[in-house]
Amino acid sequence: MNSLLLIVIGVPILEILVMIKIGQQIGAINTVLLIFLTAIVGVYYARIEGLNTIRSGVINLYQNKAPVNEMISGASIALAAVFLIIPGFITDTIGFLLLLPFTRKIIIGFLFKKKYVKQKKDENEVIDAEIIEEEKDKNEL
Repeated sequence: MNSLLLIVIGVPILEILVMIKIGQQIGAINTVLLIFLTAIVGVYYARIEGLNTIRSGVINLYQNKAPVNEMISGASIALAAVFLIIPGFITDTIGFLLLLPFTRKIIIGFLFKKKYVKQKKDENEVIDAEIIEEEKDKNEL
């Protein structure tokens, strides 16, 4: 709860500070135009990446594979689009990092690395089993 409160209060404060610093360097109108430009370009690129992800997911479905990576990528692309719509340079940077396929794979791999550790199977392990067959009565046929 405390970390969420810090994010809700801290991110806008940092965004305003960065916008003021950039506005001092390049001017207020150029700063506002740059914010609109990053939002427009980012949402357009998010649309393209989203369509590519959907296409890849459909291909996996046709091959009877679960499109787990595509679902996670789609969610991160949607989150990136939200970050790009929010005015500010810090959120735009995070949004563009989530849009680029190679950085998205790195970020997703880092987030899910420790949660899903595959266990190695022992190849010499033998499982004993017995086959049980049920006999049908001749009257049932």
